[in-house]
Amino acid sequence: MTPAVAWFADVGIADRPTVGGKGGSLGELTQAGIAVPPGFVVTTSAFETFLAALEAREDVRGQVEALDPNDLGAATRLSEQLRARVMNEPMPPAVEQAIMSAMDELCPDGQPVAVRSSATTEDADDASFAGLQDTFLWVLTAQDMAMKVRECWGSLYSVESMIYRRKQDFPEDGVAMAVVIQQMVDARCAGVMFTRSPTTGDKSVITIEGAWGLGSSVVSGEVTPDKWVVGKITGEISARDISDKHAKQVPAPGGGIVEIELEGDERTTPCLTDEDLMGLREVGRKVERHYGKAQDIEWALDKDGNILLLQSRPETVWSAKDVASVTKPVDNPLAHVMNIFGGRK
Repeated sequence: MTPAVAWFADVGIADRPTVGGKGGSLGELTQAGIAVPPGFVVTTSAFETFLAALEAREDVRGQVEALDPNDLGAATRLSEQLRARVMNEPMPPAVEQAIMSAMDELCPDGQPVAVRSSATTEDADDASFAGLQDTFLWVLTAQDMAMKVRECWGSLYSVESMIYRRKQDFPEDGVAMAVVIQQMVDARCAGVMFTRSPTTGDKSVITIEGAWGLGSSVVSGEVTPDKWVVGKITGEISARDISDKHAKQVPAPGGGIVEIELEGDERTTPCLTDEDLMGLREVGRKVERHYGKAQDIEWALDKDGNILLLQSRPETVWSAKDVASVTKPVDNPLAHVMNIFGGRK
């Protein structure tokens, strides 16, 4: 039987069935020698053990498969029912002991963690399920972590997630939820980068977006990020678009995150130096070489300027277009950047 917990160093992308898309990617990056914050995954085996106890009293998967994806009212009622059951079901003692022990090992000094859903159906080469399940940042205690794991399991039965699966005709027997537990980065700035232009498909450039504080402000679309276009081979910075960054998200004293307003020069100061951009370019090239295909990457710079990756998933928009010549040169390099990251988790 698969253990309830797997460490990043012991898994890779081939282990998606047991650690989900996000967990498999973080393990793959770790094994490739790319810096990611340390962590472990609560495996799908733990979820299956939990779900088996839940289904011993009343069916879950069968109800989801019987759902009409066009009946929003029925989906809402079922979601409320199933998520309440998940929150009220006791966690199997062996699972709870395993994740508590791993938390003690990961954070011996009480370091905060991110608790991130990692469904088996997400971040595949031919589909992106980003944003359909829950993520929790700056979780301070082991007890709160265990509760957030349960909430991530429950988010598999969100209205959006269930309807998406039904419309894609995914069999529920093949759907499971792993959960990533990862040390938080107290980020100076954070953001995303594509190793292929998200707007034109140009493979010769890397587009980078970033803002002050935690990356949640960028991926949610709440702050307009700074944007750059960098030559993948040449390193030429062909476009800079520095925004008025009105706010940043930072750790809240009692856990979670809070948005604070920015004042003065910080609002219009670039969050990345040219040296930072070159560092991100090199990391992006390394990740793309490792996977052999264009990547959509979430990154953070810590207070010492170290680059840490929080996620890398296949770029799906342009890779799905089987064309011989993707794009012609464009006059405006800013044509390669646009803020399309709202709602990602």
